[in-house]
Amino acid sequence: MTGEYVLSIFIAALLGGVIGLEREYREKAAGFRTHFLVGLGAALFMILSAHGFDSIIGTPGIRLDPSRIASQVVTGIGFIGAGTIIFQQHKVEGLTTAAGLWVTAAIGMAAGSGMYLLATAATVLVLICMEGMAFFHHKVFKHKNTEKEEDAEK
Repeated sequence: MTGEYVLSIFIAALLGGVIGLEREYREKAAGFRTHFLVGLGAALFMILSAHGFDSIIGTPGIRLDPSRIASQVVTGIGFIGAGTIIFQQHKVEGLTTAAGLWVTAAIGMAAGSGMYLLATAATVLVLICMEGMAFFHHKVFKHKNTEKEEDAEK
């Protein structure tokens, strides 16, 4: 069983790292290491939540809720994500970084639960969203970006 747990955290860290590489490429504050660690940590917490107390199951007077630790990952990563959001000069920045950390934690939790295909599919969708939308935005809104640059030069 330990081998399956190790595989889970490796997959979670790898998938988180892939998302982090995209963020590094975009020169965002939370990059490879941050996403790698979020994926790894979420998977580890998920494994602990589901299996960490197996030795005391069945003990009289002990009641366990295996979703308890997992639910705290969701709120904890929300707290970290909130710290990445900045409001300055009438602009909100960091929302995509916060959402990326949040979904990376979810991917880590899926991998920690042994749902490798789901975790991989979610990672692919995140990359499609991040890279695909960046490409689309650059092509479709190119004239708006050019106008902003021209206005800034004046």
